[in-house]
Amino acid sequence: MNRLRLIAAVSGIYDALVGAVMLLGRPLLVRLFDVPAPQPPIHADLNGIFLIAVAAGYLIPFRDPDRGRGYLWVMGPLLKGGGALAFVLDYVVRHSPRSFLLFAASDGTLALITLWALLTVGASTSTTESPRP
Repeated sequence: MNRLRLIAAVSGIYDALVGAVMLLGRPLLVRLFDVPAPQPPIHADLNGIFLIAVAAGYLIPFRDPDRGRGYLWVMGPLLKGGGALAFVLDYVVRHSPRSFLLFAASDGTLALITLWALLTVGASTSTTESPRP
């Protein structure tokens, strides 16, 4: 399987699962991370919806890795990398629960793997136009 396609599948499943838990399993998250329930709950609802939408977007690079490279750049190194940094900074500055660093590690890992794949896997030459005479 193409590396970019595999990364799209793993990232999409990851985001879909976290989004579903944000929407349907919030009491479980509250217990696991020993944090209060978000108030108002709409914030967690919107984050869950956002994650499911991001997961659905990974179908683009999964189906056509060349066409979906831009999506992988934005959602991988940019969003997941920025999210990992935000979790670490929140832990250091605002003293958020140490368990939140799990998200920093998972998002950061996916960001770095996506960056590596994007830099090492060239775009397919089969989709480029032949030169005009």
